[in-house]
Amino acid sequence: MNSSLLGKVAVVTGASRGIGRAIAESYAKYGAKVVVSDIDNSEGQTTVESINNAGGNAVYFHADVSCAKAHQELVDFAMKTYGRLDIACNNAGIAPPSFKVADVPIDLWHKVIKINLDGVFYGARAQIPAMLKNGGGTIVNISSILGKVAFPELGAYSPSKHGVIGLTKQIALDYAPQNIRSIAIGPAFIQTELLDGLSPDFDSLLKLHPIGRLGKPNEIGEAVASLCSDSFSFLNGAYVPIDGGFLTQ
Repeated sequence: MNSSLLGKVAVVTGASRGIGRAIAESYAKYGAKVVVSDIDNSEGQTTVESINNAGGNAVYFHADVSCAKAHQELVDFAMKTYGRLDIACNNAGIAPPSFKVADVPIDLWHKVIKINLDGVFYGARAQIPAMLKNGGGTIVNISSILGKVAFPELGAYSPSKHGVIGLTKQIALDYAPQNIRSIAIGPAFIQTELLDGLSPDFDSLLKLHPIGRLGKPNEIGEAVASLCSDSFSFLNGAYVPIDGGFLTQ
C-alpha cells in the first residue's frame, strides 16, 4: 500500500456516497485516518465500514455543513479522536433545479449558497486553527468545472462554485506563510447517483467531454489524495480541473 498520507488525519464532508466517499476511501488507502462526515448517518456509516473492512481507520460524525457550529464540533471531534488535523476536504454540496438568474427563487438561492459556499467557509474557519496547532495542513475545496465557466440555467449552482474558487485562493494567500495549503478541485460530470435519472440527456452529457465518457468517483478520489501528499507541497491556491478535457473547448 502506498503510504504517502501515513500518520495524517483527514476530515471529509459529504462523504456518504459518490465523490465524497471516494475521497475518504482514497485518503484511507494511502494511510490517513479519516473522519467521515455527512447528514446521512446510514450511508456515512457504510463509508466507514468500507474503509475499515479494507484495513483502514475511519470513524463517523454527523454534521450539517450549513451550520457553522457543526463544523467546529466536527473539528473538535477529529482532534479528540485522533489528536490532530492535517487534511480537510470540504466536499458537501447540492445540485439544485435549473433556473435562469432572474427566475431563481430567493429561498433556493440562499439554500444553495448556505451549503455550497457558506459551508466551505464555515469549514475552513474551523479547520485552520486546528491545523495551525500541528504546523500546517491542506484544505481541499470541491468546486466544479462550473466554478470556472457558466452553464445554461444554473443561476445559483454555478455562482456558488465560482465563490468556492475565490475562497480557496484567499485561504492560500492568507495562510501560506503558516504552511497551510488550499486547493480547489473542478470535477466535470461524474457518474454518481445524481446523474442516474438523466438518461434522456446522457448522450449530450457525454459529448461535453472530449474524452468521450463521464468521470468516475474514484478518479476524483485518487487525484485528491495525491494532491494532499507532500509530493505536491508546492501546489497552493490552484484550481485543478479533473474534467476529461471539458474546459479545453
